[in-house]
Amino acid sequence: MKSVRSLAAGAALVAIAAGWSGAALAQETVTVWFTKGFYKGEDDALLAVVDKFQKATGVKVDLSLYATEDCVTKSVGAVQAGTPPDVGFCTTYDFRTTGQWAFEGKLEDVSDVLEPLKAQIQPQALATTLLMNDKTKKKAYYAFPVQQQMMHITYWKDMLEEAGFKESDIPKGWDGYWDFWCDKVQGALRAKGKRIYAVGHPMGVAASDTFYSFLTFANAFNAKVVDENGKIVLDEPANKAAMVKAVKDYSNIAQRGCTPPSSVNWLDPDNNVAFHNRTTVLTHNATISIAAKHLDDMNNQALTQEQRDQAKKNYYDNIRTAEFPNKPDGSPMTNLAAVKTAVVFADGKNKKRGKEFMAFMMKDENLRPFVEGSVGRWFPTTIEAAKAEFWTGADPHRKIVYKQYTDGTVPFQFVYNYKFTTVNAENVWAKAVNRVVQDKISPEQAVDEMIARIKQIAG
Repeated sequence: MKSVRSLAAGAALVAIAAGWSGAALAQETVTVWFTKGFYKGEDDALLAVVDKFQKATGVKVDLSLYATEDCVTKSVGAVQAGTPPDVGFCTTYDFRTTGQWAFEGKLEDVSDVLEPLKAQIQPQALATTLLMNDKTKKKAYYAFPVQQQMMHITYWKDMLEEAGFKESDIPKGWDGYWDFWCDKVQGALRAKGKRIYAVGHPMGVAASDTFYSFLTFANAFNAKVVDENGKIVLDEPANKAAMVKAVKDYSNIAQRGCTPPSSVNWLDPDNNVAFHNRTTVLTHNATISIAAKHLDDMNNQALTQEQRDQAKKNYYDNIRTAEFPNKPDGSPMTNLAAVKTAVVFADGKNKKRGKEFMAFMMKDENLRPFVEGSVGRWFPTTIEAAKAEFWTGADPHRKIVYKQYTDGTVPFQFVYNYKFTTVNAENVWAKAVNRVVQDKISPEQAVDEMIARIKQIAG
């Protein structure tokens, strides 16, 4: 953990001049917990926001930065103990806790802050923070949509060329796409005596990559799991049939020997590692962090000039970020987006200032540098930031991410039924795939088991 604590002078006069309601007492404090950035630029941008907020309000920001897992674990413990910070932002809140906390009344309603900002925020991103409170029996905005991620295809262009193919040879259709990589590309490389797999295909039950990747396949087949009221609809005939096809297709990549056998046990970093080691040609990943590693390396003065030059060549020439192929029905893929949420806790000691801090953070001049500090790992939630040259310019990876978002996004099931955070944590999706691949049961039986377990958890 890293703590940052400071106090601006001239508090009351600066606060009044900045237009904030009420003169802040010199020692007034707001407690803020954030996930520590993956890149230094994220933390630097956050510290700049903290400094500006303190100078504008005279309020001391007691900021703590935690590693990803520590951040959510500590937050859950603090909420259970009734001693949460005023503001929390952990990059796994959305997957694990935000919906449940809102349902249980553990979060402050922030509609008064978000309503005036609605026109500035991408509608789908904003929709994921409209959550049900079981105490009030109605939905309201209980979180701030800070940044978002989605699934991308990443492949080695030079390995594709080594196999004897050009990028223009890659099919646009669903079946043809996977057949191309698994049969033609892998086959050509194997013919050269190389033990290389075409696809890094996460299947480990303990990996969030697996459920994100699998649900992308389910989305491709239009398999609807819940409706907007949170009711499970996966057992409806059309949805069940679509889910069977998704399980069959996801399993088939392993069954045809197109992914390393170890992928059934992969954790989240393992598909990245296999790609960087060039034992796979392609992988799907929920951020462009694979390419961004090489961007980071090419500017890393701790590396040799030769290493930096190779990283630059990898980023601009050898590695490609791409969209998923069209859906099996021929329509363009609508991408599954995960919106990373910040919250103000209902039991926070200074939640009023917590709201003010997040209102300040959500201003474009503050939020944009924070999101861009991740060098493309996270995408903006605001309309104007998404149009920035950072995304629409010449960068070969970010411009693809921009196109994916403009093509349209859909939310995860847990937005409508918070119990799907447990469904994902248990990874019923990966279990179904592994039942087919390892236990040799039919996709139909695997989906029957999946539906039964989902109903037990979230019905």
